[in-house]
Amino acid sequence: METTTTEPGASRLPAAEAGRKARPVRAGARGGRLRGLVTIALFLLPGLVLFCLLVVAPILVAFYTSTFKWSGLGGPPTEFVGLDNFTRLFANEVFLGDLWHGAVLIALSVVVQLPLALGIALLLNQRLRGRAFYRLVFFAPYILSEAITAVLFTMILSPDQGLANQILGFFGLDGLEWFADQSTVLIALFLVMTWKYFGFHVIIYLAGRQGIPKELTEAAQIDGASGWKVFRFVTLPLLGPTIRISVFLSVIGAIQLFDLVWIITEGGPTHSSETMAVTMFEFGFNRFQVGYASAISVVMFLISLVFALAYQRFVLRRDLEGATTVMRDQR
Repeated sequence: METTTTEPGASRLPAAEAGRKARPVRAGARGGRLRGLVTIALFLLPGLVLFCLLVVAPILVAFYTSTFKWSGLGGPPTEFVGLDNFTRLFANEVFLGDLWHGAVLIALSVVVQLPLALGIALLLNQRLRGRAFYRLVFFAPYILSEAITAVLFTMILSPDQGLANQILGFFGLDGLEWFADQSTVLIALFLVMTWKYFGFHVIIYLAGRQGIPKELTEAAQIDGASGWKVFRFVTLPLLGPTIRISVFLSVIGAIQLFDLVWIITEGGPTHSSETMAVTMFEFGFNRFQVGYASAISVVMFLISLVFALAYQRFVLRRDLEGATTVMRDQR
């Protein structure tokens, strides 16, 4: 006599009836997923509209007007010149000088400003009396506006009664024409940039350093590693993602530099401190050559875009892959 057994909890419903029971569950899941997508879309819509109006639309308008000879007055552009504005641009020695000035400021920022910020961040991470006060002092310049910073250093580096030349005179040295001499103006501007922005990078590095577990550095010290070796083989590699982001922000900021240069020197003397943004402003708002200024803005945008994409592809690839993996695991 044969007997049949059923596993505990096994369904005794026919297959067709079980399928009919399961369908509402799948439909409900699809409905919940759809409601989630609608909710996400509603939350994203205001930001997306603002992004299109304030970012995408100006970019498209700049591309369009860069192909016209237009003063910006008297209605929409009508004199189509194609790529003539770009041809003029790359034949202009002033614009080529702008590219060189930007490259110099980028190199100085990466080689001088960022290592200085990293060193100060490591010092502020130590147990120091008044550490919070020091952090405030180093970060304070960053919260000042560019206009205030520019006016302040115009007075400090004034060739007549400026504090910098008075200090040089106290040590028996001759004063400098900081912003009026072609040989010193870029260095002087870089000093202002460093004072203004390095506090931001200090805070970034400090946050990254505090995110490194103490157990790792303590284990290296127990193994006999010196302070330099702990920094070289433990701290610096783990700060890699933070340093890469800091370099990216510094380069993009140097490409788009405008406020400090315009207020302090207006690009002088004789274009020796001019940047692409300053040249764009000069042609667009002072000479009313909006089509030509739009071509400059397009070149600035393309340089920034190409750098951002290449940097993301070749430098930030490991960091982005790690973030993507974490997000997938959390889902």
